[in-house]
Formats: sequence, structure tokens, C-alpha cells
Amino acid sequence: MFPKNTWYVAAMPEEIDAKPLGRKVCGESIVFYRGEEGRVAALEDFCPHRGAPLSLGYVSEGKLVCGYHGLEMGCEGKTIAMPGQRVRGFPAIRAYPVVERYGFIWVWPGDASKADESLIPVQEWHDNPEWAYGGGLYHIQCDYRLMIDNLMDLTHETYVHSNSIGQKEIDETPCKTTVEGDMVITSRFMEGIEAPPFWKLALRGNHLADDVPVDRWQICRFTPPSHVMIEVGVAHAGKGGYEASAEHKVYSVVVDFITPETETSIHYFWGMARKFNPKDKALTATIREGQGKIFGEDLEMLERQQKNLLAWPERHLLKLNIDAGGVQSRKIIDRLIAEEQGGAVPAAETASA
Repeated sequence: MFPKNTWYVAAMPEEIDAKPLGRKVCGESIVFYRGEEGRVAALEDFCPHRGAPLSLGYVSEGKLVCGYHGLEMGCEGKTIAMPGQRVRGFPAIRAYPVVERYGFIWVWPGDASKADESLIPVQEWHDNPEWAYGGGLYHIQCDYRLMIDNLMDLTHETYVHSNSIGQKEIDETPCKTTVEGDMVITSRFMEGIEAPPFWKLALRGNHLADDVPVDRWQICRFTPPSHVMIEVGVAHAGKGGYEASAEHKVYSVVVDFITPETETSIHYFWGMARKFNPKDKALTATIREGQGKIFGEDLEMLERQQKNLLAWPERHLLKLNIDAGGVQSRKIIDRLIAEEQGGAVPAAETASA
């Protein structure tokens, strides 16, 4: 189950070029394309004539043309024309609220009358000369909540990412989890440690020494429906840690937009926005490649985890203090789903662990 009356990242703009894009979001089969003046449109991926996927068609003069018999669709889901046929009386298909913003295509798969563009979360790093961004997309066969668990509990880095960002101090340093309204925050601060390989690379990329002790931070923020932003970085030890001035640290935000495809598959839009040496395009490419490998290391673990959970559905998962971020995030998701369905809504909770 997933909330539907909310905005999800559906695609990156470059995925919707001359051809339409078919993508399933929260169980909804949707076709995305650019209509008149290049504006993005989103319709049911279903031709009202014979049920063919409209995503197998093409775009002509801002109209979506079915690749089966040439039926033309308008951006609002109404049939416009078809060679040699009268089709304007066809019932309209569903049109979804869709917005292009912050370098992503956002879609609202729920009740269109409740869609509010002001609810799209602001991304301060987008189109900001003080920041640089690089990212990508993975298709993963797992429940979207498993990815939220993964990102809200970074102790797995010691084991899954041992050659890049993992280190024993993550295990040894307690994390703190708090809930502020619909936001869950899990944070960990490490002092006087050696920087792991990825962060040594980042230090060099900001013209800082990589062979001295550093202070490291990880601040994970979950917001509904399934977005996780993680403040990460290191500073030379004794310079103020997270609060250090820019000349003594490397500071980034790991961007995670997790979009459910089905109950057991996701579109995972990942990236890193960094606030140091933003004009260095080679550094952006290097960091993107490194981040892609790090995220790729999670894929097998998550997909095999999902298979285990499907094979043994009667087994209850155990909860430790390191799981608090994922547990609290799931409580918020469950409440939002219950509100949409008009069921009992759990009392609001503020918790720490």
C-alpha cells in the first residue's frame, strides 16, 4: 500500500524527449509525453479504442498518437481524431496532474482535485550556482518501504559499502531519531576519525588534505510520501564539524526520491547535491560515478531481502534502536494511507530513540 494523494517523481526530463514514456507509478500505468509548447502531459496508458498502450505510439504536433490505429489524444484525455473515423464521442481517459520542476517530472497519482503544486518539496540546490548535482535512476524489485528503511538506518554502510563510505565508527557511534510532524530525522555525528575512501576523494576535490582526522555527520530526513534527504559530509577535526566554515569541509545532500511502481518494485531516483567546488564538472562526474556504484551495492541486498519476505510472510521482523528511523517513517505512511481510505487514524506521535 502507498499514499496516492501526493507528488512522486515519475521521470527525469531527458526521459521524455521526442517519444512518449510509459511508466507505472503506484500501480497506475501512465504515459508521459510533451504536448503543445513542450509542456509535459500524463494520461492513462490505455487507448480507448482497443486498449493498446499509448506509450507505444508517437507525438505529432502536441498530440499523442496511438501506434495501433492512429487515434489522436489530447493532453486532457479527450479523443481528438482518428483516420476515417468519428471518435470525438469516445469517453475521456484519465489525465494525471503533472509538473516539471527542480529537474524532475512530478506526478500526482491520486485524486486530481486535491493536487496542489505548492506541496512539491523545494530543492534549494536546483539551478543554484553554489551547488552542483549529479544523479541517476535505478529500477529495483523491492517494496518501497525497504528502501526507506535502508536510507534511514545507515549502519549498513559498514558492511554493504565497506570499500567506499563504510567504517566501524558508524557502528560505534549512537544515532538519534526524532519526529517533527510528518518529518523523521535520524542523525549521527562522529569525531576525530579517518575519512573513508569516498570522503577522501571529496576532500581532495575541494583542495583539502585527506590524510588528517575528520569529523563526519549523517542527518537523514524522511518526508512523505517516500522522500529521504541525507545531509552528509566531513570537516577537518577541530574546525567545528557540521558547523565548520566552508573552507574546512565538504558538504553534500544525498537526494533520494523513491517512487513505488508496484507493491514489490520501485523507481529509485538517486543523486548527490554538493556545496563545494560546484564548477568542477569532472568532479561532478566522478562523484556521480562513485555514488552510482554505492547505490548499486544496495540492489542485490534489497532484492534478495524482498524475496525472503515473500517466501516467509508469516515471519515478523525484529526492531532494534537503529531501526527507529524506518519504524517512525512507516508509522507516518500508515497514517496517511488510513486517512486516504477514511479508516481509523493513529494518534500523532512524537518519539525519540
